[in-house]
Amino acid sequence: MGCGDEVCAADETCASCANDCGLCPDLCGDGTCDASELCSTCDADCGICPDTPVTVTRGPYLQSGSSSGVVVRWRTNENTDSVVAYGDDPTSLTNVAASSTTTGEHAVRIDGLAAETRYYYAIGSSTAALVGADDDHFFTTAPQAGAARPTRIWVLGDSGTANDNARSVRDAYESFTGSRGTDLWLMLGDNAYSDGTDDEYQRAVFDMYPDTLRNAVLWPTLGNHDGHSADSATQTGPYYDIFTLPTAAEAGGVPSGTEAYYAFDYANVHFVCLDSYDSNPDPNGPMMTWMENDLAATTQPWIVAFWHHPPYSKGSHDSDSEGGLEDMREFALPILESYGVDLVLSGHSHSYERSMLLNGHYGRSGTLTGSMMIDSGDGREGGDGAYLKPGSTTEGAVYIVAGSSGKTSSAPLDHPAMYISLLELGSVVLDVDDARLEATFLDDAGSERDTFTIRKD
Repeated sequence: MGCGDEVCAADETCASCANDCGLCPDLCGDGTCDASELCSTCDADCGICPDTPVTVTRGPYLQSGSSSGVVVRWRTNENTDSVVAYGDDPTSLTNVAASSTTTGEHAVRIDGLAAETRYYYAIGSSTAALVGADDDHFFTTAPQAGAARPTRIWVLGDSGTANDNARSVRDAYESFTGSRGTDLWLMLGDNAYSDGTDDEYQRAVFDMYPDTLRNAVLWPTLGNHDGHSADSATQTGPYYDIFTLPTAAEAGGVPSGTEAYYAFDYANVHFVCLDSYDSNPDPNGPMMTWMENDLAATTQPWIVAFWHHPPYSKGSHDSDSEGGLEDMREFALPILESYGVDLVLSGHSHSYERSMLLNGHYGRSGTLTGSMMIDSGDGREGGDGAYLKPGSTTEGAVYIVAGSSGKTSSAPLDHPAMYISLLELGSVVLDVDDARLEATFLDDAGSERDTFTIRKD
């Protein structure tokens, strides 16, 4: 009798009884139902089977957050309806959002929230709360779009190894950020090796990052390994089943009509996520047309774009000779740079590579010229000085390859557009505060191996 539904399910064990209930298989041939015998599926309660407890087997995790809403998702071992109770006090969750649909894959949208507000929550069903109603289960709504607020963004690339490498990168970041916490986080693809299956996502994402998942909204992009089991044209497969991503501008930007690529706003930053693996990159195709419309519409002072395949890399992948990388450089970058993109994040190569402040480099590495280097310095306020984009200046972006959150792979690491290249495990931390963006590459031991700053004041 699963989850209080008064129905005997095939995976439930019969309790000892004096007489055969007529519903349990008599596996022992003794005419009675024994504790070791399983109930057959039936439409009525035999009165003998114990009730299988409902448990949360995945999550909770947060999706598609905005200044006024968020999606809370989780998985249970039994099908139930879905209820999220929430409020500003974990001991008094007086608000409820619910879905009456019976499912094991729960997704509840909460709307009508106040911006920049912490809400505590609990998940469960109309029968019982299962997890939460404590100090550990909370989310904080985003600031209103355009509001200048200190914002911390954690960036992981190719993190899906589900091993000690990924754990050390995670632990280093958690020690670094401490009580400051994380406002939002990005996954740059290859989130679950080797094929992006549901089981691989469980090990590489849900078992690896439970604390961050329940407190901060995760924004992913599709990598080639995730794409082995997913299809962007039909939005099917584990990647699309697991994530709830905006298709109708639920979190800002222009509607994309697909979860394969999307935009969102957080404070004074506009984020653009592209699909470099399984969507048409043609400049006149749907994705690039949508992106240009979206960029034309935003008034945000900061623009950050992310996808899997890097436009510049001499890591374990070579942007001079691999089509997916070349396509994004030739087709996406001219559009992004014409609208003043500030930072582009990618993975795929299992290393850390960070460019100078660039503009107009759309060819292979040998075509880089001095005029394309807006600032060839280190971008460090304590060194050559921050990269500057004052006033209405749109020219100049920094390109980061951050594909070493789960493993490293030997490579030349000699792309001339890069100021620094490191064969080290790690992740990227972005701190945006009004007219200042600071980026830090944090290795798996917690050392800050690279930093740079972009200033717009």
